[in-house]
Amino acid sequence: MELHDVWFVLIAFLWTGYFFLEGFDFGIGVLTKLLARDRTERRVLINTIGPVWDGNEVWLLSAGGATFAAFPDWYATLFSGFYLPLLLILVCLIVRGVAFEYRAKRPEESWQRNWEHAIFWTSLLPAVVWGVAFANIVHGVRIDAHKEYVGTLGDLLHPYALLGGLVTLALFTFHGTVFAALKTVGDIRVRARRLALVLGPVTAVLAAGFLLWTQADSGNGKSLVALVVAVAALVGAVGAIGRRREGWSFALSGLTVAAVVAMYFLTLFPNVMPSSLNEQWNLTVTNASSTPYTLKIMTWGAGITAPIVLLYQGWTYWVFRKRIGTQHIADSASH
Repeated sequence: MELHDVWFVLIAFLWTGYFFLEGFDFGIGVLTKLLARDRTERRVLINTIGPVWDGNEVWLLSAGGATFAAFPDWYATLFSGFYLPLLLILVCLIVRGVAFEYRAKRPEESWQRNWEHAIFWTSLLPAVVWGVAFANIVHGVRIDAHKEYVGTLGDLLHPYALLGGLVTLALFTFHGTVFAALKTVGDIRVRARRLALVLGPVTAVLAAGFLLWTQADSGNGKSLVALVVAVAALVGAVGAIGRRREGWSFALSGLTVAAVVAMYFLTLFPNVMPSSLNEQWNLTVTNASSTPYTLKIMTWGAGITAPIVLLYQGWTYWVFRKRIGTQHIADSASH
């Protein structure tokens, strides 16, 4: 296996980690309106991800940085062609981080309510836009012979891409609902399980339709395996939450996210961004990659630093592993 193939797999791994972790973050943000009944319950939900949400976003920075260094042409075409959608995601992530930190800085109800609205919308919008973006990458976009995107924003908003956005929104919300059931106690935990039983079948139908469309459009034998794993894991997650096995349900919903991302990349390879204008203009792991020397240096650097980051993040989750409930929220009237 060539180094550019290795880095394609590593970038796929980074995106998988990001969507697995940030997926339930986005889901929790959406649940602040769907599940929480009052400000105290919203605090409970936000506190379930409070110690880890910023660490989860490191995976996005790593994926973007790895793409920039390993496949500069891919990075340039992606970030120029998808400039507005990616800018929207960036603004949402910035506002969302500020909302988490500033929400409880003042006791006024209007202040806290406005930041809570910001948390909801800046969680919902990226969940949709990421699905639209990746659906377009898999489906193919208007790339010319000079490796430049020559389409418009409207070209990215076709039925397949919009369905992809709905799938990621539904999947991340379900993933977050299962995480909420895993991390809370009391009535909010019970209602999270009930909501998961409603969201699960809806998510399964949307995901199955989208993945079958993907398979029919550009799939192969390996992507078909990922499709089967994704659907089976999602069905298993719904069954596990129905039996009050939140841990198993969360693991299976996470496996669903991982299988969906794997299907994306298995469908792509050896392309990184197919051209809808001419197959000869596709960006591939070969024509979009950096030099072998650059990839070699990157591999040594990743081999040294990645285990440290993984160990540190794993330790963080272990330290903050306990469940929380409304009884753990002190002085709820003033926050």
